[in-house]
Amino acid sequence: MKNKPIATLSLDLDNQWSYMKIHGDKGWETFPSYLDVFVPYVLKALDELNLKITFFIVGQDAELHKNHAALKMIIEHGHEIANHSFHHESWLHLYSKDQIEKEIVLAEENIISVTGQKPRGFRGPGFSWSPDLLFTLSERGYLYDASTLPTYIGPFARLYYFWTSHLTKEQKKERKGLFGSFKDGFMPLKPYHWQVNGTNKLLEVPVSTIPIFKVPFHLSYLLYISSYSILLMQAYLNFALFLCKLTGTHPSFLLHPLDLIGGDQIPELSFFPGMNVKSEKKLLVFKKVIKRLKKRYDIVTMSQFAKTYQAQSGLRVKHVDHQPDE
Repeated sequence: MKNKPIATLSLDLDNQWSYMKIHGDKGWETFPSYLDVFVPYVLKALDELNLKITFFIVGQDAELHKNHAALKMIIEHGHEIANHSFHHESWLHLYSKDQIEKEIVLAEENIISVTGQKPRGFRGPGFSWSPDLLFTLSERGYLYDASTLPTYIGPFARLYYFWTSHLTKEQKKERKGLFGSFKDGFMPLKPYHWQVNGTNKLLEVPVSTIPIFKVPFHLSYLLYISSYSILLMQAYLNFALFLCKLTGTHPSFLLHPLDLIGGDQIPELSFFPGMNVKSEKKLLVFKKVIKRLKKRYDIVTMSQFAKTYQAQSGLRVKHVDHQPDE
């Protein structure tokens, strides 16, 4: 029997407070959490689909005792963990080298303390990254970074987000890099190596967009399309997977908590876009999408995916310069 190609599935475990913080809503400073509701909910769905995935965990959540039981459940169910920064700030690219290092180390220490596992991968909030970040990750022995989203439509997504947010002018200025810039659409879609200062190497695993068109097709977008028509969503996904097959692109598919759960289970976020959709419907769309992915691909964790690419020769190399702090 012929082996299927591999794909990878990951979930950015953004908590209630991080959505409120990025959106500019009051009250996030007390770090309200829904992890005790969401984590058991998503683990049950993943068990039903017989899937092991990678959870990108925010260090601030790992620091707080009230989240420990939920975070430990992820490891107990056999999933992988990775680093999603400590403060979950989408302006990570504006940090100094020293700030970046503190951010990575602090998140790492808290995640290890709760889960007992050292993260081997990183994804920046809001797809934020910088040469300093890549340098720090390579210096600390990370296997991969997964902070890039090769798409041309990032600025449009940012405009919509600002339009629906409560951000001040200053806060919008801080978040001006949220979802990337138009030139991100020219970045590679398949995994490649960053080479920092001509020496340090780090594998980049981009979040997949539709080959050639560079339009996102991760679950947030599919869910939005499904609100108009399930058949249209399925056609869009089939088209994306057809072009992935045609171009030899192995998908790195991204999930967020609000793709899977609605305001009926987390009423505190019922004001958020898309939260009027019932959890039951979101779960139905999720399962339809995953079944189609599983039909074409063997789904593995991010580390398994990265190791497969690490073993390959001839990967593309992108050079980037890191300037040390004075």
